[in-house]
Amino acid sequence: MLVGIPGLEHEHIWISIPFCILYILALLGNIMVMAVILLSTRLHQPMFILLSMLAFNDGLLCTSFALKILSIFWFNNRAISFNGCLLQMFFIHSFTSIESGFLVSMAYDRYIAIYKPLRYNSIITIRLITRLVIVFVVRAVVLDAPCLVLIRRFPAFKTNVIAHSYCEHMAVVKLAAADIRVNSIYGLFVAFTVVGVDLLFILLSYTMIFIAVFHLPTKEARLKAFNTCTPHMCVFLSFYSIGIFSFLSHRYGKKIPPYVHIIFSDIYLLVPPMLNPLIYGIKTTVIREETWKILKNITNNCRTRWNTDEKRTCHKI
Repeated sequence: MLVGIPGLEHEHIWISIPFCILYILALLGNIMVMAVILLSTRLHQPMFILLSMLAFNDGLLCTSFALKILSIFWFNNRAISFNGCLLQMFFIHSFTSIESGFLVSMAYDRYIAIYKPLRYNSIITIRLITRLVIVFVVRAVVLDAPCLVLIRRFPAFKTNVIAHSYCEHMAVVKLAAADIRVNSIYGLFVAFTVVGVDLLFILLSYTMIFIAVFHLPTKEARLKAFNTCTPHMCVFLSFYSIGIFSFLSHRYGKKIPPYVHIIFSDIYLLVPPMLNPLIYGIKTTVIREETWKILKNITNNCRTRWNTDEKRTCHKI
């Protein structure tokens, strides 16, 4: 049984409104990015293919969590099977791990674009993107699958009520009527393996990027590079800072009100998927141009069909 947001059960209907809006924006934004990249041959390049994969992962991430929490808010449908809970946990943690890997790739892409622009096309290739995606997926499965095995070994649980809005690893582990030290240690290992390593690579990439930016010859070039990189840094900060807060508050945040922790955990799964299409998609000039071109073509086709149908109707009359 999932509680939703502990202490705010009587406000679930009102809380569901911003949650639903964020989910719809995230879903529509990522679908739009994937559709534009798929339909435009101009965007069939490694960078944009990576972006479409990020959009696909974002859509899966927010969907794996949002549908259940909205059913709790709207219909008080709090029940979830044990296997369903483990499956949701696996998907949420796997998609967040893959998301982190994609953010590292985007940082590396920007590093090569600014630091080694003449070699960009020879370094960032379809082959490299394919290998990175395989590595991120394998890493997520290999690191997150043992969590399910470690939870299934528990002989019993103290209660079946999870004080959370989704099946989070430590929220489930704390219910076990057994020693949970192995699970806790392994959870820390996975978190620091994924977040620690990825965040280190991102910080190194952006340190090198800003060093290169300061050495650009003109002020206009430096401002353009800063305008490109600053929104990306905002995405990284929102994703990792909220994620680290959520992760640590499970273990050490005894004085933090439960609803504060749960709301931040939910925001962690909704806000980055909503921001990514804006920062990496709409803000990119090429994607914006292709989006308007596709919309204009759709409008013209609809107008042409309307006029043709109208003429046929008048002719018949």
